Amino acid sequence: MTVHGFSSPRSRADPLLQIAVVGRGFSGLMMAIALLKSVRRPFRLRLFDPQPIVNGGQALATLRSTEILNSRARDLSVSLGEPKDFSRWLQANASFRAAVSAAIPGFGQIFVPKSTFSDYIYQRFSEALAHRTDTSVQMSSDAILTVRRADDAGFTLRMAGGGEVTADIVILATGYGLKPPLETTEIRPAASLDEETRTPGHIVVMGSGLRAVDQVLQLRDGGFSGPITLLSRRGFLPQPHTRMPADAVFPTQPMPSQLREIVRFVRKACEQAEENGWSWQAAINGLRKRARTLWSSLPAAEKRRFNRHLRSLYDSHRNRLPADVHARLERELASGATVLKRGTAVKRTPTGLLVRWTGTTELTHLAADKVFDCRCLSPDLKNPVVADLLHTGLVATDELDLGLAVNSAGELVTPAGRTAGLFAIGPLGLGSLPDIDLVPEIVAQAYDAAALIEARARPQRQAS
Repeated sequence: MTVHGFSSPRSRADPLLQIAVVGRGFSGLMMAIALLKSVRRPFRLRLFDPQPIVNGGQALATLRSTEILNSRARDLSVSLGEPKDFSRWLQANASFRAAVSAAIPGFGQIFVPKSTFSDYIYQRFSEALAHRTDTSVQMSSDAILTVRRADDAGFTLRMAGGGEVTADIVILATGYGLKPPLETTEIRPAASLDEETRTPGHIVVMGSGLRAVDQVLQLRDGGFSGPITLLSRRGFLPQPHTRMPADAVFPTQPMPSQLREIVRFVRKACEQAEENGWSWQAAINGLRKRARTLWSSLPAAEKRRFNRHLRSLYDSHRNRLPADVHARLERELASGATVLKRGTAVKRTPTGLLVRWTGTTELTHLAADKVFDCRCLSPDLKNPVVADLLHTGLVATDELDLGLAVNSAGELVTPAGRTAGLFAIGPLGLGSLPDIDLVPEIVAQAYDAAALIEARARPQRQAS
């Protein structure tokens, strides 16, 4: 799909800045919005993704409209300097406004379906594009296999379908990638559940995070009445949001430098918040504001210790469920219809899973009529374009090999320095930047990257 007459790749005499975004999920579309709003120089933008759908991100677009985002509307604006933009958009949406209780004092504190947020993202993208008659955008369904430094300091991108394109700026926005799970069954809408799934049997849902909770509730909404086992290595379930927004509070004194003391410090901060009439959620929100500085100060050994022992616990407290959804999950567990068990799935079998239960060494067969893999993903460093960039040395992994090494604006960093013109936005940088898989952090990073691109394009514009 071409918008505003996208032409063929530039020649050396072509003054237009060429920008390629690899990935068209939330990170990719958010990057496009930031570029359209921030880069004043005319440019050509090409967004690559083999998935055909473009409506706010693949992770959002394919899910049921009844699924609720785990962030309040007030935290979901994609407009720089306008934190109430999404709330105002909701208020202007007549059908959504009619469905929301009049007792709610403000739209900023509510939780909305993922499809609603997806519609908002795509509308803001369309509006930003409409205001840039000097800019052209092309949506390409080609997968990118390699990105190589070109002779003129730009980049050459080789496509899976054959052919090449050139770009001055390349932005990787592949999210978590498409790492194949142990069981490839995807979350499916309740309306499409087949009779086998509706018939009482035993279903195993692998994982205990937000996706796993979504899947359990979808199964119940779809009429499944049989037993469900949540299988998780750590067994930490998402904690609840407060009924009312929890503004960030946190002690101002310096943080300890050792992980053990940091944990004690955070626990004390949560206790103090509750003693003073706030909540532990407010303290965790305050911790998130200091997480990036704290993470960068930790030595590699402490970071590894955190990932082994505390990552799952931290994720369960930062990725929270709306209070009503959490209450429903608690009722589900209290009924005994769904049980949470700690263990690691080792192998898929025709009749279930081979599992190593936590604290044991033997493998046990867990019978299941169906298995849904909802485990949390990590960035896929074996993705062809990422693996090739690692091979050529244009990018490097972070010190824990969790993702790509980036700075706060998403610039790729190698032992030899940053790779000029090459960015990674969103979860690809999760090992370098805590919480970069969350909407507010991705939005801020996208605008930081766009500001850098604009600043570095400015001398060329003034000299022309």
